[in-house]
Amino acid sequence: MQRKNIKKINKEEKEFEQKIVDLARVTRVSAGGKQLNFRACVAIGDLKGRCGIGLAKGVDVAIAVNKAATAAKKNIINVPITEEESIPYEIKEKFGAAKILLKPAKKGTGLKAGSAVRMVLELVGIKNITSKIFGSNNKINNAKATMNALKRF
Repeated sequence: MQRKNIKKINKEEKEFEQKIVDLARVTRVSAGGKQLNFRACVAIGDLKGRCGIGLAKGVDVAIAVNKAATAAKKNIINVPITEEESIPYEIKEKFGAAKILLKPAKKGTGLKAGSAVRMVLELVGIKNITSKIFGSNNKINNAKATMNALKRF
């Protein structure tokens, strides 16, 4: 009976797909010297209109990624997707210096987006959209701006 319970837990964990948006080595200087950590930004989604993004630090890459995925599960939002597998209307959003523009597109257009915006939109399940990133090349800020834009729907 315990094996069945373990399989059910594993199926629940596979509910979301995850992608690493950004992974960086960060150091903190203290009295004892430099302390090395890893910062991970992870986006998760179920390809059916739910997605989240999380940011966390850890001593090891695996620890940082797991912590970020857990943080992402706590920040899940629902996004309305039209019949054409796009967004309902055009939207502009700003987060920090990052500015993004998301435009709905006709069926068959595909996902025309770059970098972190593409990752987030793929995990939401949007297949037809045109987007443009203005202002910043910071992946984390671009991903957060995309999430804020999707949250506004």
